[in-house]
Amino acid sequence: MSSPAILVENVTVHYGEVLALDAASLTVEAARICGLVGMNGSGKSTLFKAIMGMVKPDAGRVLINGEPPAKARKRGGIGYVPQSEDVDWQFPLSVHDVVMMGRYGHQGFTRRPSRADRDAVDLALDRVELSEFANRQIGQLSGGQKKRAFVARGIAQGATMMLLDEPFAGVDKRSEATITRLLKELASDGCTILVSTHDLHALPQLCDEAVLLMRRVLMHGPPEVVLQPEHLAMAFGLDVLNRDLPGPIRSDPGLPDPDLPIAGLSNQPGRN
Repeated sequence: MSSPAILVENVTVHYGEVLALDAASLTVEAARICGLVGMNGSGKSTLFKAIMGMVKPDAGRVLINGEPPAKARKRGGIGYVPQSEDVDWQFPLSVHDVVMMGRYGHQGFTRRPSRADRDAVDLALDRVELSEFANRQIGQLSGGQKKRAFVARGIAQGATMMLLDEPFAGVDKRSEATITRLLKELASDGCTILVSTHDLHALPQLCDEAVLLMRRVLMHGPPEVVLQPEHLAMAFGLDVLNRDLPGPIRSDPGLPDPDLPIAGLSNQPGRN
């Protein structure tokens, strides 16, 4: 029996005295699109970091396709699309340069691109409909185009797993539809996709399943079930879809946010 694409088992993470994840457990099978839902400070970015092997759990374990995250990441198996605020858009890199970053793991010590690297970048740019912007400085793109450029980086990388942090924030409807189509195509090709989002209305159309997180996994199931108001109230304390709640359940609005922002163009999740 094959291993799940993502296995998070009783993972606990602290930042000093702050509890970020509390015995969180999650299993996602290959070629699925899973939406990750939770308020700021719920541990979404910490969960991303644990899956990418960038934070060591105090307890529990994480396996990616049956192997440690650091090994999967080193092989280039994990692609990452960051939040816009976690990227220095003034950095002098072209769209082509950003997508070529996905090929670093395939290159030698000199980081000199081969014909195969250039072809992979060209194909990825074509797939996300950004070929005509290849030589444009990355910060000159629209919000949706920037997201698509990072999706192209993951495609060029040959990632078998994609983690996307708020991919629809600041994105127009056309780009949202394009990104949704791309993610579904990638999943149909066998890629496993985990999407952290506040856009709950988009979840049923995009995701096969959804996870409700508040330091631990409160619920994991079909989006239409997870998005029921009584379930959302467990994590948000209010009806974020503007429906009537069954009772006055509230969460603590003063909860600390343990997820630390990491700036730049690297494969690192930021604040959530």
